[in-house]
Parts: sequence; structure tokens; C-alpha cells
Amino acid sequence: MAQEIERKFLVKGDFKPFAVKQTRITQGYLSSVPERTVRVRIKGDKGFITIKGIGNQSGASRYEWEKEIPVDEVKELLKICEPGVIDKTRHLVKAGNHTYEVDEFFGENQGLVVAEIELNSEAEKFEKPNWIGNEVTGDAKYYNSMLMKNPFTKW
Repeated sequence: MAQEIERKFLVKGDFKPFAVKQTRITQGYLSSVPERTVRVRIKGDKGFITIKGIGNQSGASRYEWEKEIPVDEVKELLKICEPGVIDKTRHLVKAGNHTYEVDEFFGENQGLVVAEIELNSEAEKFEKPNWIGNEVTGDAKYYNSMLMKNPFTKW
């Protein structure tokens, strides 16, 4: 099984000058139950389907399986997704030996900016740039699957 280990943080400062790449992402959920979220996504010019399992107690680790599929198939699957679409730009920002994925949300999640860092273990050390804010790892309201149901602008 593929295991994803990541930590998630709010962004409190200007990270954009340090971004090395930006990609627009549109995604929807075929299933958003915590035990098995099933997501379809258009990331730049590629399509993906992803299945994620429920997180562990800390929320930092969970099963993840992803496969690239044709963009046309993603567009068809988006038509049968649960209500709510996630629209964001992902900025890649290097810090030390890691790369943060900083998601800047649009639409009903406008104003929310979250940074994720993937790790090899939950105890792995990593650099926190000064634009990193409070940690929200394991806080379900920041999961994309929850942001489509309860958008940031309605908090």
C-alpha cells in the first residue's frame, strides 16, 4: 500500500517570490466519506483519479493511490461528482531539502492559502520558512473534500 505522510499549515506571509512552479487544479469528489475519498482532478494538462483512506490519529499519514487518466475522462467524471468544485493554483516552493505545495484557493474558498509538505516519516525534520503559519494537520475542515461541502468563505 502507498502511504502518504504530510503536514499541513496555514500560510501567513508572501511565499510567491520563492515559488518555482505554478499549476492550476480543478477537482471534484466522487466520494467524500473519510474512509475512502475518491477524487478526480485536472492538474495543468493532465488528468488523475485518486483514492485516499482515512488518516491515522495524528492526521499526518494515510493510504493514497493515484493514477493518471485522460483529461476527457476527468471532465466526464466531474459531471457526476458530489456538489462543489475545488479550484486552486498550486505553487511549488523549495525550502531546505523539501518542497512545499502551497495551494491558493479560488471561488467559494477564496482567501484560503494552505501549505503541505510530504515527509518520509512523521518524525522527519524540515525547514519552516517565515511565511508558514499555524499547523492544521489533521483538522478535517481544511481537507479539500470538506472545503467543497463547507467552503472557507462560509466559516
